[in-house]
Amino acid sequence: MAGGDAGRHCRYASLTVTAPEDLPQAAASYRQNRFQVPPDAAELLLVRHGESEPAALGAPFPMVDGRSDPALAPEGRAQAELVGARLAATGVDAIYVTTLRRTVETAAPLAARLGLVPRVEAGLREVGLGEWEGGLFRKMVSEHHPMAMRMWAEETFEVIPGAERSAEFAARVRDAVGRLAAARIGQRVAVFTHGGVIGQVLALASGSRPFAFVTADNGSISRIVVSGDRWIVRGFNDTAHLEAPPPGEPAG
Repeated sequence: MAGGDAGRHCRYASLTVTAPEDLPQAAASYRQNRFQVPPDAAELLLVRHGESEPAALGAPFPMVDGRSDPALAPEGRAQAELVGARLAATGVDAIYVTTLRRTVETAAPLAARLGLVPRVEAGLREVGLGEWEGGLFRKMVSEHHPMAMRMWAEETFEVIPGAERSAEFAARVRDAVGRLAAARIGQRVAVFTHGGVIGQVLALASGSRPFAFVTADNGSISRIVVSGDRWIVRGFNDTAHLEAPPPGEPAG
């Protein structure tokens, strides 16, 4: 540049300016920024299915894809209605369920409210519990079986005979979330899934211990934002819609 123009042209960040008065002006104050979902990301609302039927000795649950497949208990159906009421006005663009009916039944009230047909993502079915399928897992955990205690201590389902390997489970869940998010960029998606899966998703997103997030309650809502390989945790185990209002306050 020649002459006086050489002193009047410079680069400021990504903006070309021609004089000092063209630079961005300082504000009087700066508010804290609120998080915004990036335009190249998908927001996933991870809903754990409602409470399922009790496990009964001598009457194992039916099986689907090698997994226990109980229906919802009455308490679970009530939770499903509350989930549907909570999410109906939140701008959900799509609903996903797994191959197991407790997720389908939990998603049904929201699907009916929004007129959406749930899609099936088999990759987000529950972790395989091997010989403890059919309801035996609940018995072993409730009775503090030594192998169950070892499972909690070592934070792995692998100690259960025949259970899905941890690396395989993590890879399956990672692939399913990545596939779903890539198909739903710019959208908010309700994903009805399972406690073990939610725990695995949040562990992958946060780099936490394997079992740090396996305690999601039935009917709870957790949130992640997925932008390619970048997963951001936005919430865990939200149960506000399941809690009774304080005395004297109306519900809803």
